[in-house]
Amino acid sequence: MELKQLIAEAWGNRELLKDTKYADAVRSAIGAIDKGNLRVAENTPNGWQVNEWVKQAILMYFGIQQMQTWDLAPFEFYDKMLLKKNYKELGVRAVPHAVARYGAFIAKNVVLMPSYVNIGAYVDEETMVDTWATVGSCAQIGKGVHLSGGVGIGGVLEPLQASPVIIEDGCFIGSRCIVVEGVIVEKEAVLGANVVLTQSTKIIDVSGNEPKEYKGRVPARSVVIPGTYVKKFPAGDYGVSCALIIGQRKASTDLKTSLNDALRDFNVSA
Repeated sequence: MELKQLIAEAWGNRELLKDTKYADAVRSAIGAIDKGNLRVAENTPNGWQVNEWVKQAILMYFGIQQMQTWDLAPFEFYDKMLLKKNYKELGVRAVPHAVARYGAFIAKNVVLMPSYVNIGAYVDEETMVDTWATVGSCAQIGKGVHLSGGVGIGGVLEPLQASPVIIEDGCFIGSRCIVVEGVIVEKEAVLGANVVLTQSTKIIDVSGNEPKEYKGRVPARSVVIPGTYVKKFPAGDYGVSCALIIGQRKASTDLKTSLNDALRDFNVSA
């Protein structure tokens, strides 16, 4: 509570960051996030709760960090943020050129292919972050998730009031999917390749006799593919992107690690 209070005071008056006590409080918060002891968002009995003061600490950390140069011949980098280290001790497999910033939590048995994990993110145990996938700032990724090649999980430090993207336990996120603007993909859902989800994206369940529409949330165990619907514009009628829920993930796919296998249960390729 003392740490939270100090962060709140500094957020209200940035001049306080010149005081070592407040700057150290910010650094302590980032250290706790890095170790997984503090999270931007937590799953509570009443749903996901966002800790705004934690995001405030991350933003102020940018302000107190000094720019510095790293040389890794023949490359040179110039930035404020340190990178995570000691992957062996953390029990994380990091394949070159996997990059995770200090202040991102990476749990044991996570596999990082050449990918990027930004500050404030939380990546839980036994998750695969596949080649060229990006986990944006403050995104929350659950246990046993597969983020396939080229997946883009959006970050959320600006605007500050926005909620982070949340991918719950056991989800399969197909190649080149984009999930942004605080969308929640609930437990064990499957997104086929190229699904794009924003807060305004229509997510339409077409598995029953009548369509059922969602926004900002993919229900648990849903199998989702890209789709379109017709929308009227002054210039005419045009197809607009949406996401289609074509069914529920079957028990037979629970032991499968292949996204394609899960989708073939519904005669859909990815």
